[in-house]
Amino acid sequence: MSINPEILEQAIGATAEPLIIVRVDHPDWPVVLSNHAFESIRGEDCRDQPFADVIEQLVGREAALEISESVRSQQETSFPVEQGGKEYLLALRPLRMPGVEDASHYVVFWRTSGAGSAVGGTDMHHALLKAKRQIRDLSRDDPVTGLLNGRAFNEVYEHDWAVAAREKSELAVVVFTLDDFDAYVEVFGRHAADSCLRRVGRAIRRSLRRASDVVGRIEGAEFVVLSHAADEQGVNEFAGRIASAVRELGLHHPRSTAAKFVTVSYRVGVSSTSDMPAAEFLDELRSGH
Repeated sequence: MSINPEILEQAIGATAEPLIIVRVDHPDWPVVLSNHAFESIRGEDCRDQPFADVIEQLVGREAALEISESVRSQQETSFPVEQGGKEYLLALRPLRMPGVEDASHYVVFWRTSGAGSAVGGTDMHHALLKAKRQIRDLSRDDPVTGLLNGRAFNEVYEHDWAVAAREKSELAVVVFTLDDFDAYVEVFGRHAADSCLRRVGRAIRRSLRRASDVVGRIEGAEFVVLSHAADEQGVNEFAGRIASAVRELGLHHPRSTAAKFVTVSYRVGVSSTSDMPAAEFLDELRSGH
């Protein structure tokens, strides 16, 4: 038996814990429901706003990036956060229809105790949450940069490509390559090269516009950014700002043919997702075709 949407909305509104429901089978992950308790900590109704933007405003970019990763990987998880001087346990739970593997919606709620501390907020509980995320990260993160590794990035890319194809929306992909990086390794050695890759990776990640943007290190000196932006001119400007941020690191590169410092070249692709398969589109962009 299905529940009338108005009854469901009243039930959610009556809950004491701040709560929102997010549609994750749409490229922007819009918030479709929020209760009064959530609006009291946010200060306004956030319906139809992208979840990544909402959560970034509340908990900051770094936490929002980690939360977005959990949603993308369809995980049920929790994060200890502080909001308005109170400690909460931010819980995320996928909502799946019977017989359907991928969740179409997520429920996100802020758990508190009467004393204002996080439910389950013991040192042991927080340590367990941290350990679970570390285990997940070991299989998904590039060991040098801490960004998504090639396999994990491709999983996200294939998933978002399928969603965009279903919604008839566009995806933007930007491939960044460090200029003359082999020569950098020859001059400074592998240890310094790894440090360079880490700093470049951080510069790219800091430059992402929204928490829903994704960056991964595919291999060697190659990084890829995935965005749901559809404006090719805007994406080119975004890529240019990232290239400037890398140059401004001021990492000396005596054998570079491009500059005295470490720089990146980039290629931008915007696809309607109906033109070709996801893997082929990315391969052609990486090869410069």
